[in-house]
Amino acid sequence: MNQAFKLVILFYLIGISIFSFGRNGYQNPIIPGFHPDPSVCRVGDDFYIVNSSFEYFPGVPIFHSKDLVNWEQIGYCLTRDSQLPLQKCGASAGIYATTIRYNEGVFYMITTNVSGGGNFIVTATDPAGEWSEPIWVETSGIDPDLFFENGKVYVCNTDGKTGIQINQIDLKTGKRIGEKRHIWRGTGGRYPEGPHIYKKDGLYYLLISEGGTEYGHKITIARSKELMGPYMSNPANPILTHADEEKQDAPIQGTGHADLVQAADGSWWMVCLAFRPAKGRFHIMGRETFLAPVVWTENSWPVVNGNGTIDLEMKVKTLPQVPVEKEFKRVEFDDSKLGFDWNYLRNPVRENYSFTDKKGFLTLKATEVGLDWADTPTFLGRRQEHFNFEASTEMEFNPSGENDEAGLTVLMNNSHHYKLSVKNQGGKKVLSISNRLGGFYFSSGKTVALKSGSVKLKVVGSRDYYTFFYAQGNDEFKELGKCDTYFLSSEVAGGFTGVYIGFFATGNGSKTKATANFDWFGYQAL
Repeated sequence: MNQAFKLVILFYLIGISIFSFGRNGYQNPIIPGFHPDPSVCRVGDDFYIVNSSFEYFPGVPIFHSKDLVNWEQIGYCLTRDSQLPLQKCGASAGIYATTIRYNEGVFYMITTNVSGGGNFIVTATDPAGEWSEPIWVETSGIDPDLFFENGKVYVCNTDGKTGIQINQIDLKTGKRIGEKRHIWRGTGGRYPEGPHIYKKDGLYYLLISEGGTEYGHKITIARSKELMGPYMSNPANPILTHADEEKQDAPIQGTGHADLVQAADGSWWMVCLAFRPAKGRFHIMGRETFLAPVVWTENSWPVVNGNGTIDLEMKVKTLPQVPVEKEFKRVEFDDSKLGFDWNYLRNPVRENYSFTDKKGFLTLKATEVGLDWADTPTFLGRRQEHFNFEASTEMEFNPSGENDEAGLTVLMNNSHHYKLSVKNQGGKKVLSISNRLGGFYFSSGKTVALKSGSVKLKVVGSRDYYTFFYAQGNDEFKELGKCDTYFLSSEVAGGFTGVYIGFFATGNGSKTKATANFDWFGYQAL
């Protein structure tokens, strides 16, 4: 082997090493779009994250990673109606904050269904597989955490009034053992919540959120020599916040609700929620999942990213990175299966969705229920994950009744959404944009008469507007109108979720047999 060839091989191996065994830096958020309240655990070299899901079904998405930076969704913890009753739950009700933990070969996910049942645990030996039926837990409040020690199991959560409480439970029955104890009120911020307990070097650490999941959000921590307290507040609290002068105009706001994890190499990391304002102080994609490195000081307190803040571009040393495919592909609806990125609103009426009524199409069967009802409309959607995006589809729909309607929606909740939809107007098939903003419905843009046959629908998003387009046959797309993102922001619409882009079909209060056939769906970042 000559010297030149040896050098080529050497540089090749160096390149592979750099790519495979780590690099400096990553981009936040690590899981974009509406993915709030992250909780993380490690099993060997594998990491798992779960997120709260509120009124959407299936519930509690679960992600897998080898490096804490690159994440792939592997399923949901709650996939059956018996696990997740959401009938008529309000917007931003349903499933609140979650915790995932692993103990002696079993994964545990604990959360609260505020719309029915309270706190419960589900289990699995394979996190990508089916999870168990709920074990209902005898404890009040929300945001439950699980802590295992010496064969005993403890639930720590917030009661919303006196701060953080803890009690032992029987893991098989969910029954409380002994009395609950209040262990910390936080540092004085409102809504002390989202607790997680860890044991490190003989001390118990209690990590919580304070200030409300808005612009005043912050992460604080306390510690104790005993699990049941008393807990001493970190003098350097808060350990993570953007609610200060330095970060008040940062592109990341509302940092809070965090969880800690230690990697196999001994490094520590924090996942947390935050949001990215689209413009001014208004955000539309909900609370997303972010990542930050953590180091422990000589006096045994954690420091987040050196200064207690996070950035979009994190220039820090990472674990060896293992990229996962992030390409957004056009969905053709040919294989009778939906990907993990699709959700229903509340428990779906499954017979209203079909891949077999017309081969190669997804058929939605309209019902009386409309998008503005706190009920179960015929709806399928996926999260908006980018400020600048394009989503499009091709639909066949022939409305008969005056109230029949189907099309594409950009939806924050049942009171705030935009629709690009086909209707029956005076016996003619027309396309228009309509807006639901609080208690009002009104049109935006113009109404156009459609020819027979299918119609292509498209929405292009930016920080300022959702712009709607249509086309028929071989025609180029034409702009129909645009709507301001402001009216779908959390600050206007309220709640804890983020914008979805999806399909719908409805009779808007009238009985109907109308069906809409969707040939394909495309979503891509711009």
